[in-house]
Amino acid sequence: MSKVVDQLAALTAFRDRDVGDATLASALRDLLQPCAVAVYRCVGDESDRRWLTRARIGPQDLVAHADPLWTDLATLAPLAGHPARLKALRQQTAVVLAGAQPTTVFPLSDDRDDLAVLELQTDAPLTPAAQRQVVGILRIYRNFQALLDYSERDTLTGLLNRKTFDDAFYKVSSAGMPELAAASDLASAGDERRNLPLADQPHFLGVIDIDHFKAVNDNHGHLIGDEVLLLLSRLMRAVFRFHDRLYRFGGEEFVVLMRCPGDEEAGLAFERLRSRLRAFVFPQVGTISVSAGFTRLRPGDAPGMAFARADRAVYWAKAHGRDQVCSHATLVASGDLAEEPNLADEVGDVELFRT
Repeated sequence: MSKVVDQLAALTAFRDRDVGDATLASALRDLLQPCAVAVYRCVGDESDRRWLTRARIGPQDLVAHADPLWTDLATLAPLAGHPARLKALRQQTAVVLAGAQPTTVFPLSDDRDDLAVLELQTDAPLTPAAQRQVVGILRIYRNFQALLDYSERDTLTGLLNRKTFDDAFYKVSSAGMPELAAASDLASAGDERRNLPLADQPHFLGVIDIDHFKAVNDNHGHLIGDEVLLLLSRLMRAVFRFHDRLYRFGGEEFVVLMRCPGDEEAGLAFERLRSRLRAFVFPQVGTISVSAGFTRLRPGDAPGMAFARADRAVYWAKAHGRDQVCSHATLVASGDLAEEPNLADEVGDVELFRT
């Protein structure tokens, strides 16, 4: 019993969900001594969903291995290629694959938007007592993940919330400093930049703001306004990639943290969202538009500095007709915006609610 308690303590010791699945795999490996243990999560959109390895520990591994979050979706196993995983999720019960080393598949989630499974490969089939032990640990793990979601996600849209942004910003920018330092080289690399591995591409920060959102609330009420925000968040998930970080900062303002080969590709990503929104009919409201601004992350950037550059591009877009996507770098190069090298590192000082 003490060993189980120790593993549960280890599972709930981290507040970083990026290491949560690896901690779960390590805990079950130490507790049950299987041949291998792995956690797989479903990524992609409805038209192309695939399995991402979040953690896997084999018999010779000291630590868990995982697919990089920046993995190309096309290289991952299709969802339908593992029917036992789908069966475990559909039935919400363990599924056993017979063989010399049986594999037991456990559902790790019961949310259709967040499909995940745990697989244990063992020398012999798990006993009913061992299965119950795994199920109990997974229940505690899911509850802990739900608490993290409650504190880290916007309650209306399910997107990441403002307070998680700074940590994520520093994590991705510090990991990407080599390519940030080479930003000028990328800008002049022409079509060659498109061949860069995703992990070597620069980061971009974009701000998306709904045009005339106050009028939506005034004319249709806040319940309809909330429905617009919810539907917009779903469209964002469909347009952006599974590894792009999507945030709701408050009111009608959304933020995206992403990797792209260059400014042109980043602009196209935001343009796809703008076009999709223009073609989407919101119940009772009709069509809406957004103004978006984006900037490339720079060496030494702080969250507020990058946010303020993107936000100035949004202000320019709103002041010049709305319903458009603007690059901060392009606006500075054309003389429409002046460069401000000493922008304050205070997102809270930036107005978050517009009309």
